[in-house]
Formats: sequence, C-alpha cells, structure tokens
Amino acid sequence: MRIQHKNLTIRQAEVADAKQLAAWWNDGAVMAHAGFPNGLGTTEEEVVKGLRNGLLVVEESDRLIGECNYHNVSDGVVEIGIKICETDCQNRGVGRKVLSMLISWLFRNGYAKIILDTNLTNTRAQHVYELLGFRKVRTNIDSWKDQFGRLQSSVDYALVEQDFVSYE
Repeated sequence: MRIQHKNLTIRQAEVADAKQLAAWWNDGAVMAHAGFPNGLGTTEEEVVKGLRNGLLVVEESDRLIGECNYHNVSDGVVEIGIKICETDCQNRGVGRKVLSMLISWLFRNGYAKIILDTNLTNTRAQHVYELLGFRKVRTNIDSWKDQFGRLQSSVDYALVEQDFVSYE
C-alpha cells in the first residue's frame, strides 16, 4: 500500500523502519497519550517481528515523521490510529492531511465506517477528528489505567463516508 499526496506519503512499514519505530515507541513523550509515559520498552527486533499489514509509516519529503495503522474490526468497519511523532511536524496540519489521505483510501477500498478512540485529555486530536466529520459516540470515564496505574478516560469516534470532510 502506498498513498501519496504532494510531499506526503503513507506506506506499509518495512524492516528498514523498525529502528525509527522503536525509538518513537520507547519515547515517553510520544507515547504518553497512549498510556505509556515511560515508552514501551521495545527492541528493534520486536518491532520487526510485529510488522504486519496495516502498520504504516508517514513520510514528509522522504523523511519519516510518524505512523498510522488500520485494522478490520468487522464487516465494513475499520479502526484507525495515527501519531505524528516528530515535534517539528506537529501543529502544522500534517496530521489532518494524513488522516484525510488514509480515510479516503479506506472508503475507496470498501470500508463503510471508520472508528477510533483518543484520550479525553487529547483535545487537539479531538478537534481534528471533528473537523474531518467524526462524531463522538461515547465518553469512557476512568475506563483504563496508564503505565503508572492512573485512571484514564477516552472518547470513541465514528465516521461514515457521507460525513467525511476531506483536507487533501
């Protein structure tokens, strides 16, 4: 899989990407929103073993800047995730463009509904999701614990094609 728009590319993660993915996944600043403020503590070898269809990397002008993923949940429903990991690439609209690219591709490839969740405190992400047309489905208060055992809350979102607002 390869999706390209101007200088942005989303492509299947490869063995050559494992070193960068491990660095991001071990960085607590990158992973805190996912409940891992100390990072995952994974190795490059473990990342290679976990490479699978649906684990994607994001490039801007041929530089790795983040990752995204998708996996089939049920017939016609897919769950997605995204992280723009390089701080100099955040707050520039890149995530919104990457999401637009991925969402367009998923709808073109037969998915009818896209779901995702985010930490309740991640209001920047919520704003982007809502700009793209996602609707809040549910708020889950104190529904999971982070790496330190602190209760966290999340928001579930869903998007159907007729509500999608593309930013490509």
